[in-house]
Formats: sequence, structure tokens, C-alpha cells
Amino acid sequence: MIEIGRIVRLQVQTASLKLGERPNRVYDPSPLREVPCLRLTPRGAAGVRDGAPLLDVHHGDHPATKWEAGREASFGFTSHYGRMRDEYGGHLVNGCAGENVLVESTEVWTLEDLTRSAGLAFRGAESGSLLRLANVTVAEPCVEFSRFAIRTRAPEASPQELKPVLQFLSEGTRGYVFTPESDGEVAIGDRLVILT
Repeated sequence: MIEIGRIVRLQVQTASLKLGERPNRVYDPSPLREVPCLRLTPRGAAGVRDGAPLLDVHHGDHPATKWEAGREASFGFTSHYGRMRDEYGGHLVNGCAGENVLVESTEVWTLEDLTRSAGLAFRGAESGSLLRLANVTVAEPCVEFSRFAIRTRAPEASPQELKPVLQFLSEGTRGYVFTPESDGEVAIGDRLVILT
């Protein structure tokens, strides 16, 4: 087992982060809610706060669900946020891209790095229990987040302006999506590990 990094932030999207109608839709991270614990199931992610669940909008049971097979939950890396801030500015604070799990790392991780082994899992810091991640793939950046990254609101940014931003944010820079292989919980301090 190879440790990638420690979980430093957990959050849920209580509503869509894209507001309005196309082509005037904008990215707004205000529906993000930080939580101390996250319950993951093959149906999606739910925050646990004061014993009550707080469903992520991608959870199959959310009233306004955006559920899509293979995109039930997501994770990202602090190192990737560092790259985004270096390129576009300090407004790209940790967590603003909307991933459920933020892992502390100094490395930049590609999909190939993450999937060439026996798989990925979250490992409980206290229990040592493993929650395996299935269907790990790149969370492709959307136009709205790309405009947010360059601080341009819709529809001012032209396709020519957005193309290099979308390319920079792709290939895992914005993060990764996955399906939890079983039911389990993750907490701050747990680890993301590569299974060998």
C-alpha cells in the first residue's frame, strides 16, 4: 500500500454550482458545505453534521439530483489547487471546484498514476479499514468553472479564450470522480492510498 496523502477537507454540494440558463450560466461555489465526516455509498455522498445527513446534489436520493453513473463522488488534491492558483490567481481557494474529498499532496497526480495499480481506497486513520474507489476517472472541467477560473462571467469569454483554460484544467487538474465500491465513512485525517 502506498499513501498518497491525508484528507484535509470534506464537503458536499447542497445544490448545483451552475446558476442560470445557457449561455448566461455562471459558476457559484456558495452551495458548498464543509462537513467533518462524509458517508459514501454507491448512490453518492452525504455529509454527516450533528448526526444528520446532508446529501450532495450528485447523490441519487437528492431532491434535485444530478446523479450520473460513475460520478457519484469526487476527490481532488491541494497540489492541483496550487497549480490552478499559480496560473489564474488566489481566488481559486481549496475546495472551490466542488470535490467531496480534498487530499493534501505536494505531487501532481495523473489518471495513469492513480489507476495503474490494484486500485485506490480511503484508509481510516484510526480503524485502518479500507473503502475502495471504483470507476476512477477525470472530472472534466466545465465552461462555467473555466470562466470562474479566469474571472470572466458568461458570456463575455470567447471560445478562443476558454480553450486553453479547459485544456489546463483537464487531465485531472480539476479533480477526479469515482463510485464508492461499498458503503463507508471517511473523516478528516483519513488517507487516500494506492493498493498494491
